[in-house]
Amino acid sequence: MNQEIKKIIKRALKEDMPKGDITTDNLIPKGHQSSAYLIAKEAGVLSGLEVFKEVFHQVGGTFIIDCHTTDGKRISKNEVIAQIKGDTSTILKAERVALNILQRMSGIATATKRCVDELVGDCKILDTRKTTPNLRILEKQAVVDGGGTNHRYCLSDMVMIKDNHIDAVGSITEAVQLSKQKTKGVKIEVEVETMEQFDEALHTDCDIIMLDNMSNELMKQCVLKNNHKKQLEASGNMNLERIKEVSAIGVDFISIGALTHSVKALDISLKFHLLEK
Repeated sequence: MNQEIKKIIKRALKEDMPKGDITTDNLIPKGHQSSAYLIAKEAGVLSGLEVFKEVFHQVGGTFIIDCHTTDGKRISKNEVIAQIKGDTSTILKAERVALNILQRMSGIATATKRCVDELVGDCKILDTRKTTPNLRILEKQAVVDGGGTNHRYCLSDMVMIKDNHIDAVGSITEAVQLSKQKTKGVKIEVEVETMEQFDEALHTDCDIIMLDNMSNELMKQCVLKNNHKKQLEASGNMNLERIKEVSAIGVDFISIGALTHSVKALDISLKFHLLEK
């Protein structure tokens, strides 16, 4: 398990139980056992099961988690994802944090898979940096579990020249030249909105050109003029309804911020039964 993910879980548990669980700690006898079932209340794609299990490990106690599937797999409505047997106090304390993460990650994976299923040709679905602060590593993993591809993880990963950078420097050409000089071996992407900007970017040493908020017709013209010289990314107002048509145009990537910034959590519940003292 990635150390950053372990830290996220530790912080989440601290947030939920800064001074313990005063209900469980005072009501549930030590050694009380339960059997719990993790159940999908709607169909989707599972993501975050390993994180779910890590929450229980950090809470501690005696328990066994028997998983019936794995991350990245489709799950159907009412499917039992896993069974948990062990200390009732452990299940009660881990339940909410574990479910919150699992539901959100599975929601992202499910939304991503819907988009991936609409693709035509070799086009790929990309995520963006529009993620929940401090949860990016989880949300980007969920995109991968849904069949998508991660774009840059952070501002340190690659050069992304946008309109404000271009305005500050003076031109696309100058911005690419400066980036090439100062960031050896790093990919450079340029955002363009017009055919004039595209023409300028096409004649630079950039690696990727982002076609931002362009009509389908304008993107078609860019693809033809590009003739496979650069990788092309379609971005801006991309949604499930546009994916098939846009991917058929011949772009290499379609980036969708909504995968992480406004996704609906998948409905998953933990049903458990108190067994014995």
